Amino acid sequence: MSSQLLSPLPDQNGNSIPSIQNQPVVEDGFHLAFKSDSPGLIEESAPRNTIVAIHYGASVEISCRRGGYNHRGIAVHGDIDVIPAGTPSTWELRGQDTYVALRVPPELLDRVAEDFDLDLSRIEIRNRFQVRDAQLENIGWVLKAEMDGGYPCGRVYLDSLGVSVAARLVACHSSVSLKLEKQRGRLSERKLKRVISYIEDNLAENISLHEIAGVAGLSVSYFTPLFRETVGIPVHQYLIRRRVERARDLIRESKMPISQIAYESGFAHQSHLSRNMRRLLGVSPTAFRERLR
Repeated sequence: MSSQLLSPLPDQNGNSIPSIQNQPVVEDGFHLAFKSDSPGLIEESAPRNTIVAIHYGASVEISCRRGGYNHRGIAVHGDIDVIPAGTPSTWELRGQDTYVALRVPPELLDRVAEDFDLDLSRIEIRNRFQVRDAQLENIGWVLKAEMDGGYPCGRVYLDSLGVSVAARLVACHSSVSLKLEKQRGRLSERKLKRVISYIEDNLAENISLHEIAGVAGLSVSYFTPLFRETVGIPVHQYLIRRRVERARDLIRESKMPISQIAYESGFAHQSHLSRNMRRLLGVSPTAFRERLR
């Protein structure tokens, strides 16, 4: 998807806007970036690399034409598009679309295919629209956290995660998928999208587990294990994590007091935000803001 990198430069009013470091593009290497597209029509030429795009934040209606298929749907946080190499695409966005973009070169896929004793020339990476893959999603968030921190773990760490992405594509998103995901004991994609969209739209509200389960049309006792099996973590941990990430984004994007940011992110008070931000990100809101100056 053709898009803008989130820039570290000030906007026209002098306010800081999101600053995200991006790993330099290496022709034959794995590459990641945090990107944002404005509403409108986007024409994208055929990429050399396979692209994995993981939607971040607020839900947005997206239409896409690629690989002979048309798709329209609401992209929610964690939805994944897989765009095979050599596949041009046309996108129509009804709102701002923000996502983590992972570019997987054919050389990396070839090495992984060899490890599986497969011939990449006989493998087709599947064209995926707004699918859910908890393992691939979690790798994406780990990569984003590494990027946000300025790549403290270095190239070897990135390479290992890149291999994990490539292995997942070959194993579960190709014409020779080696493993089918278990569907029993999991939320359907339709119900999961409803739940994630509801959480994103109500992060600042004091929503209950009963309300979240109700969005899926399930009882709390039935919904809770299904969510954990599908997403990989309990619903309350997911909610806290998304609130912390929302607060982090607001600290980057605004000059609001930390107490107001805590309220806007759904925390009862500033100390609650501080405690959870330290636990999940290893830094307090105040210290994080200081780093941005």
